[in-house]
Amino acid sequence: MTADPTMTRIGQGVELHHHQGRRDAARELFAQIWDDIGGEQGDPLHVCVLAHSMADVQDVVEQELMWDLRALAAVGLITDERVAQAGVPLSVAGLYPSLHLNLSECYRKLGDLDRAREHLQQARDGIGALGDDEYGRLIKGGLEQVAEQLGETV
Repeated sequence: MTADPTMTRIGQGVELHHHQGRRDAARELFAQIWDDIGGEQGDPLHVCVLAHSMADVQDVVEQELMWDLRALAAVGLITDERVAQAGVPLSVAGLYPSLHLNLSECYRKLGDLDRAREHLQQARDGIGALGDDEYGRLIKGGLEQVAEQLGETV
């Protein structure tokens, strides 16, 4: 568990979505947290993780893309010290592959295959920052799936 109360709340929203199948409830909680942190003016770690999570509960690809782009914009403002302080078991570099994977998938869904391939490559370039754990395997599996959907060799 993390000592950061905002990260805990974001985790509760992720739990609602991924483990309880309550997508709408997660979206409502994420919207409340977004307001509470001051939106894009909030702590960059909170903005990044929350926007990345909010993207997952969108029904419209353009909205998903908007949230994922917010997350990517915020990640560049995060330090490894801040990540460790919040109890997140990754480095900042470990956040990038998932962000780029999601952007690749958004652009693929929108038919912008050049941008999809660009973000897929950026995700691949950063994959070394991930460990051989459940999270790392999840992201690597997602990269393989998107690569196949884009007609690329894995």
